[in-house]
Amino acid sequence: MIGFPSVGKSTILSYFTETESEVCERDFTTLTCIPGIVYHKNCKIQLLDLPGIIEGASEGKGKGRQVIACAKSADCVLIILDAAKYKDQKEKILHELEIVGIRINKEKPQISVKPTNGGGIQVMSPYKMTKCTNDDVKAVLKEYRITNAQVIFKDDYDV
Repeated sequence: MIGFPSVGKSTILSYFTETESEVCERDFTTLTCIPGIVYHKNCKIQLLDLPGIIEGASEGKGKGRQVIACAKSADCVLIILDAAKYKDQKEKILHELEIVGIRINKEKPQISVKPTNGGGIQVMSPYKMTKCTNDDVKAVLKEYRITNAQVIFKDDYDV
């Protein structure tokens, strides 16, 4: 569960699991990830109460990097919003997540990366690439220490 401080993440965790997560009127009551288990049709689902994020979390403000890293490794992200401020909060959280590559309710880009034994980075696309360059693709792959690969874009995507 991800959301701004004091939106009810701890209350939800305590309600649906046997875990007691401290609930308080002050912001930032939850300082670490609090796990709980939800049982549904003989299946265990781990629910994580994460510390609240703030604007700029993707840039490291607050505990933003740790919270977002945890969300990035999740199979499902549940965004908890304050009912009185939900439009503004939703927009801000989706923006923070998008910056770090978490694409909520969006199709996965049709890009395949096939490592090769040599030849450097080869970028191919049946479409004209207007949103990024070959150098942009090479820079991204360099961050992942990929130096030899065939990259196929099946549409015009940005970085």
